[in-house]
Amino acid sequence: MIEQLLDEVRRSGKAAAADCLWRQSERTSVSFESGRLKSAGVSQEAGVNLRVLAGGRVGVAGTTGAGAEGLVPRALAAAELGEPLDLTFPARLPLPHVPTHFDRAASASLEALIAIGQGLVERLAREGCQVNVSVEREVAATRVANTAGAGGEYRSTGVGISAEVWRIAGDDVLAVGDGQESADLPAQDTIDALVRSIETRLDLGLKVVAPPEGSLPVVFTPAGLSALFLPVTQALSGKAVLQGISPLAGRIGEQVFDPAFTLRDDPLRGGRTASRPVDDECVPSRVTTLVERGVVKQFVYDLETAARAGARSTGHGARGIFSKPGVAYTNLVFGEEGTGKGEGSLGGGLLADIKDGLLVDDLIGVGQGNVIGGAFSHPVALAYRIVNGEVTGRVKDAAVAGNSYDLLKRIGGFGDDRRWYGGRSTPSILLEGVSVARR
Repeated sequence: MIEQLLDEVRRSGKAAAADCLWRQSERTSVSFESGRLKSAGVSQEAGVNLRVLAGGRVGVAGTTGAGAEGLVPRALAAAELGEPLDLTFPARLPLPHVPTHFDRAASASLEALIAIGQGLVERLAREGCQVNVSVEREVAATRVANTAGAGGEYRSTGVGISAEVWRIAGDDVLAVGDGQESADLPAQDTIDALVRSIETRLDLGLKVVAPPEGSLPVVFTPAGLSALFLPVTQALSGKAVLQGISPLAGRIGEQVFDPAFTLRDDPLRGGRTASRPVDDECVPSRVTTLVERGVVKQFVYDLETAARAGARSTGHGARGIFSKPGVAYTNLVFGEEGTGKGEGSLGGGLLADIKDGLLVDDLIGVGQGNVIGGAFSHPVALAYRIVNGEVTGRVKDAAVAGNSYDLLKRIGGFGDDRRWYGGRSTPSILLEGVSVARR
């Protein structure tokens, strides 16, 4: 279908260039609520996205129908209203080999996925608690091509499992959850680690203690780091730089963060759900070093933001069926991977020297407000008090505040509990001088 659409664009004589994406996916979803199977089903989607460059303007059209009749005229009509853009589509280049499709995941039956969920429910069940579990498997195929001769195709699989345990005792509500995702079915040791993670944090949270106050050392677990990383990843987007809202604009080559801070985006990582050999704009994938030893090295671009910035695409173009491409990360890797590997204990061994502080595992309201500026102030959803190197209990009615850019200039240490949390690989980190207040 892609080739026919691009041929139709050429024959029209109305467009200087075009690119196209076709994607087909099948998603199998299983959910358990309160320990019982709530739903299990399969959904399918397939669609085509076409972008044309006509008269120096870009137009986009998409369809999920069986055919693509009328797609080219609609994209050309959209280009008449588009913004002027000097866009150049990439020529054909060799693509890297990336393991993105796993037969074991693709062939797993619905019954097998239900069994994974049921096993988690049974292992996490305890008196007075509600257990919710979800298991999702996606099998997809993607093809991209453009009129400059570039293109690529790949198949992919993805499996995500998540579980949450709720305990309600009077007016105290404790919710502890965790999840894991990869391109293959989870191995038994992965499921075992998920169960241990939830049970450990649940047991430590049964006792409620008063929160500390002041400017304190705080350990952020891999799950609790979103409030710190979100401003940085937003600021490293070429789109934010173009909009004039990135605090990192104009600071390429500067020492902005602690020398221990390194951040890369790695779409070539085998077995990860976001990995791929080519982005959605026919640009071959490669590892991009964003920050190295505290020095800002690179912003991420898709074709449009690169064209407007006078830069080159870094291969971060992503598009839906009905939308124009935008900038998107794949697999963010924080720190040097040679350190901090392994499951580790809660906090990754960073608690020993803390006389009074906090361990943060989840915050409320992350992503709200002026995130890119770096300032944050969030109530804790799940956090524990640390006294003399030990977790003494869970804190309630507390909030943490600070500025990501300032705090990441003085990293106190990395834990030994590196793991993937969503699209991010990181250990726990210790930060000094985080403001902790009672609410």
